[in-house]
Amino acid sequence: MNWLRLWTAIGVLVLASSAGDVMLSAAMKRIGDLDAIRSRDGLLAMIGRVVREKFFLLGLACLSFSFFCLLTALSWGDVSLVAPASASLTFICSVILAKFALKERVAAHGAVLDELVRLCG
Repeated sequence: MNWLRLWTAIGVLVLASSAGDVMLSAAMKRIGDLDAIRSRDGLLAMIGRVVREKFFLLGLACLSFSFFCLLTALSWGDVSLVAPASASLTFICSVILAKFALKERVAAHGAVLDELVRLCG
């Protein structure tokens, strides 16, 4: 039962972290060049634009939630398991989400398969 609880926490951590990364990327693409906004409209306008972006706020919430999932997983399991498993699975999940949610071009035979081999091998 402890292994199921631990791997559930790792799975939720991976999904929340990957979703947060993808949402932050989408937010930054929608906002545009921050230097141009700051030089044109000022620092407060730039901050206001970032804070009003819904994908930024959702991404921030997901990453905050993933941090607490990481703390929970570390309290239930060894760091030698939780850290590498969550890092590797987050990388794979983020690549897959970036391909489908953000429509980014991903060399599937390169990055994802290399990470799968590293994880399983």
